[in-house]
Amino acid sequence: MKINNYFSLEIPSKSVNESFARVVVAAFAAQLDPTLEELNDVKTAVSEAVTNAIIHGYAETGEKGIIYIKAELKDNGIIIEVEDKGVGIANLQKAMEPLYTSKPELERSGMGFTIMENFMDKVEVDTEVGRGTRVVLAKKFSSRQEE
Repeated sequence: MKINNYFSLEIPSKSVNESFARVVVAAFAAQLDPTLEELNDVKTAVSEAVTNAIIHGYAETGEKGIIYIKAELKDNGIIIEVEDKGVGIANLQKAMEPLYTSKPELERSGMGFTIMENFMDKVEVDTEVGRGTRVVLAKKFSSRQEE
């Protein structure tokens, strides 16, 4: 099934909004009739990206900012952008290492980017210190019409 569609969403960077963002993206992706496993992969990756924006994006400023989420259904797949206008990531290469965490006092596992990379076909991170971070997640869905 080939559907081209998109949405844009702005939410406050509050932890209660992480599950809302995950459900919104999953409901949107459901238009392409992905498998349950594919849908869970997307939900997990979105959860990690939004949680990173909440925990790291604005935490050091002491302010609650806005998280911008965009998603597009294109060619039997989904492209999702999660963006904050927070502090940015000083050392992206280090931040993407498995088990690295900048907040060990919060008992974070440091697996966010690793999880995103394992569940999605493509993960791109664009960041600039003092300007924020944008994470782009992409996944193609199998064609269930052929089953």
